[in-house]
Amino acid sequence: MEVFDYNDIQLIPNKCIVNSRSECDTTVEFGGRQFKLPVVPANMQTVINEDLAVSLAQNGYFYVMHRFQPEARHDFVKRMHDQDLFASISVGVKPGEYDFIASLAADQLEPEYITIDIAHGYSDSVIKMIKYIKEQLPNSFVIAGNVGTPEGVRALENAGADATKVGVGPGKACITKVKTGFGTGGWQLAAIRYCAKAAQKPIVADGGIRTDGDIAKSIRFGATMCMIGSMFAGHLESPGKEVEEDGHKYKEYFGSASEYQKGAYHNVEGKKLLVPYKGSIYDTLQEMKEDLQSSISYAGGRDLKALRTVDYVIVKDTIYNGD
Repeated sequence: MEVFDYNDIQLIPNKCIVNSRSECDTTVEFGGRQFKLPVVPANMQTVINEDLAVSLAQNGYFYVMHRFQPEARHDFVKRMHDQDLFASISVGVKPGEYDFIASLAADQLEPEYITIDIAHGYSDSVIKMIKYIKEQLPNSFVIAGNVGTPEGVRALENAGADATKVGVGPGKACITKVKTGFGTGGWQLAAIRYCAKAAQKPIVADGGIRTDGDIAKSIRFGATMCMIGSMFAGHLESPGKEVEEDGHKYKEYFGSASEYQKGAYHNVEGKKLLVPYKGSIYDTLQEMKEDLQSSISYAGGRDLKALRTVDYVIVKDTIYNGD
């Protein structure tokens, strides 16, 4: 098995066929809708909130609302639909989540997207939840995860998942690999490659993306959508608490399995970071678009499909040339 991560890979340029990178199309189809970019802010409490979800949906971007205010989700779906916007929510697998899904079905509130958000998604509990959602809310697009193996992808797809989320512990705020010895930290890009080869449905790359170039690499190795945490934290619109240290502004960013999220030090697999304050998230999204347009032009194409077939070299953590 060939193992590598984002820093180990360089994509090889093809002949450019556009006069300007602005001609390159970064839109993606996902779950029957078109979005401006193949990226989505992570469904974490310091990355997304309702105000940002509304804004992203209004502006043509995909979002996934977090699941850490469970009592608010029912009304969130209703409010999004009242605004003629798509509803995209997260659920877990505890018994109360079945009651929540049943209440949505009873009220004929069918979210367009439901993400089953579990650290170890290759499990009977996730398979059971996928089947239940598909029985109760058959038109919802179900994203299930997280997994790190082709077997995990097949199991969730066979249960009825419409997309699978790949990544076990590669995120900046995640310490699963240190606490448990397991995960895709250090070989996340290779995990995407092997999972995508087994997949019949879209893959969401989740975790380990540190630069805009990593988005292009994720697509090259099979991802349709990229879930990004740390790069989307710290913005004006981000819900993380603002902190000032030594005259510099930061925002808090912590993992979903951290003690700060759980409210107790129990089965902790996440940590808290301070992320430099970055201004508006829309400036970051614009820069991502421009960089991805450049990637497409280097790939010798006009849209994201061109990235799928480019050659690459494995350079083993030397792409920065000592910078």
